[in-house]
Amino acid sequence: MWIWYGCLYLPSSTLFNFFDLLANMAHEHKLEIFRGLLKFKSNITKIWGVFAFLCFVTAIEVFLGIVKPEAMVDHRLLAMKWLNWIFIFLTLVKAYYITWDFMHMRDETKGLRRAVVWTAVFLICYLILILLIEGDYIFDVYRDGFIKFNF
Repeated sequence: MWIWYGCLYLPSSTLFNFFDLLANMAHEHKLEIFRGLLKFKSNITKIWGVFAFLCFVTAIEVFLGIVKPEAMVDHRLLAMKWLNWIFIFLTLVKAYYITWDFMHMRDETKGLRRAVVWTAVFLICYLILILLIEGDYIFDVYRDGFIKFNF
């Protein structure tokens, strides 16, 4: 005998039960962050812990943006100020933790995690590189006047 389960017919005599499959799909999330360094009692406390970490990283970014330490503004690495490199790194850390914890990427298979996270990281880095190169060119045009390339 076949039984209708909302979207498909399944034999009633088999060991496979559609509702058992759905029940097994709902699993517990891991309640730790920083590779087990901090452990929480529930999902709610974990969400607040990750939120506090993201607020702390954002506070560091805001502080550095307001203060602009002279040592980080005057020195450059690969034609970009140290302060810009710190902003980029902290932004990538925040994006990683938002994806990892709030979107539950840690509970997915390794292949899916790598496909989503690393693709996004490389695309964001590429976009930042293009924006910084173009921004540096526009800055040079405003500073030195019109620049013409002879190809």
